Amino acid sequence: MMAEKPIHEVIADEDFARRRAEAREKLDAIDPARQGHGDDRFRRDWFHAVYALAEGDAAKVPWGNLSPHPHLAGWLANTRLDGMRALDIASGLGDNAAALAGQGAEVTGFDLVAAAVDWARQRFPHIAFHTADLFAAPPEWAERFDFVNEIYTLQALPAELLPQARAALAGFLKPGGQLLVIARARDEDQAIDGPPWPLTRADLLAFESCGLLLETLEDIPPGATPNRHWRAHFRKA
Repeated sequence: MMAEKPIHEVIADEDFARRRAEAREKLDAIDPARQGHGDDRFRRDWFHAVYALAEGDAAKVPWGNLSPHPHLAGWLANTRLDGMRALDIASGLGDNAAALAGQGAEVTGFDLVAAAVDWARQRFPHIAFHTADLFAAPPEWAERFDFVNEIYTLQALPAELLPQARAALAGFLKPGGQLLVIARARDEDQAIDGPPWPLTRADLLAFESCGLLLETLEDIPPGATPNRHWRAHFRKA
C-alpha cells in the first residue's frame, strides 16, 4: 500500500479550488466578524479553527497557496537580503519565509497558531518558526531584525488595533531596518464590510508616527492577484 504523503509534499491539484471553496463556506459560517463578534478572543479562536478543520490539506487554509505571495515574489526578484536577519509576520504555511531565505536572509517566522507553526516546520525545516503573538512577542525580538515582512496581518485587524500593530512591527526593526507591507488597498471614502479590511493610504502613512520613513508606495491594480494592493517599503530612521 502506498504510504501517505507527508504534509510538505502536498501539492495543488485539479481538485484544489473545489476543496478551498467548500472549506470557505464552513469558515464563513463560524467567522466571528460575520457573527457580530468583535472580541479578540473570537478572532483568535477562528484562526485556530482554520487549521483544525484543514486536517493537513493546504486547500482548506484560505491563504495556503503553497507559494509566496506574488507581490512579495515580484519585489524579491530584484532584491537580495544577504546576511540580513528577517522576520516574517504570521507565517502560515511558511512560503513567504522561505522566499526571504531564498534571497539570503536568516529568517525567523512566527504564527499565532501552533498547528500552523508545526506545518511550516515540516515543509521548511531550515527556517526557525515560532508560536508567538504580534501583541506579545518575545522581548528579545525588540530591535533585532534588519527586515520585517508583513502580508495581510494588518488588513485582518479592526481599525482600533492598527496603531498597536504598527508600533509592534516598527519595534522589531533595528535602526536602519526595513519593513515591507503588502495589503489589499481601498480609497479613503470607500465603504468596507470586512474582514478583511483593506488599508487606506493614510493607514500606511501612519507608520511615520512610529519612526519609519516611507521609501516607496506602490498602488498595484488587479492582475497578478484579483484585488488592488498596496506594496509599501519603509526604513527605520
